[in-house]
Amino acid sequence: MKVFKNKVAVVTGAAGGIGRAMVEKFVSAGMKVVLAGINGERLDCVVSDLRKQGAEVTGIETDVSRSDQVAVLAEKTLQRYGAVHLLCNNAGVSYNSRSSWETPLKGWEWVLGVNLMGVVHGIHAFLPAMLEQKSEAHIVNTASTSGLIMNSYAVPYGVSKHAVVALSESLHLELESRNASVGVSVLCPGPVNTDIVDASHRNLPAEVTPAELTAEESLLEEAYRRYLHQGLSPEAVADQVLSAIQEGRFYVFTHDYHKAIETRMKNLLEEKNPEPSPPNPTLLNIIHSISR
Repeated sequence: MKVFKNKVAVVTGAAGGIGRAMVEKFVSAGMKVVLAGINGERLDCVVSDLRKQGAEVTGIETDVSRSDQVAVLAEKTLQRYGAVHLLCNNAGVSYNSRSSWETPLKGWEWVLGVNLMGVVHGIHAFLPAMLEQKSEAHIVNTASTSGLIMNSYAVPYGVSKHAVVALSESLHLELESRNASVGVSVLCPGPVNTDIVDASHRNLPAEVTPAELTAEESLLEEAYRRYLHQGLSPEAVADQVLSAIQEGRFYVFTHDYHKAIETRMKNLLEEKNPEPSPPNPTLLNIIHSISR
């Protein structure tokens, strides 16, 4: 996809973090952008700020885990603009650091509902119209480096992101086999300076019990929060996303995790047992500074 001016983009999880940065990048490229987010007040603030800057944007409160709400998002977008050229399935949440069997099933359902089914719902609601347009278009699905390597922290999050990578790879092959004019990219960011930890707490549904963390788990969560705040800026991620769309590039890696990915691939090919990724020295230093 080479031309952006006057084209239409839809971004979920658009009220903050990577989502907002992508919106701002697309607006600067001359696009009309529909912002979807679960927090109506925050979404309205972002839309208001962007309109003051002269951007043509629309905000639609949307819970991407609800297929009916994503269908309404698509319907309203097409009614207003008549087309969709870029879809960014970006909304994501994390639950806690408990082991997989201690994580409540409602917590599993929430994370998978947003992170995985949110992408599925976006594809179902928007892709048919994008194909009918027979014009250049693109889909960006936000996964994570946690979807490429193994870890035993925030397991539901990692499982959901592995699934998003697999879905995106399959979607790319499906569209390629049909010679479709719709491209696909999967965004796999490493540490980025976002508030996903706090946002996940804020947006926790009433039916999902807040995590009861041990002292060690609470320390790890706080260390991870600080680790993210030292991460790459969302704006830098948005730059990489725009370049990938222009180049028709599928994988978008914001950090060099090649060694960890290579270790996992070798273990698969050699039928070895899974092994954890090497400890991150920055995260370890933060943990040590907090626990002193």
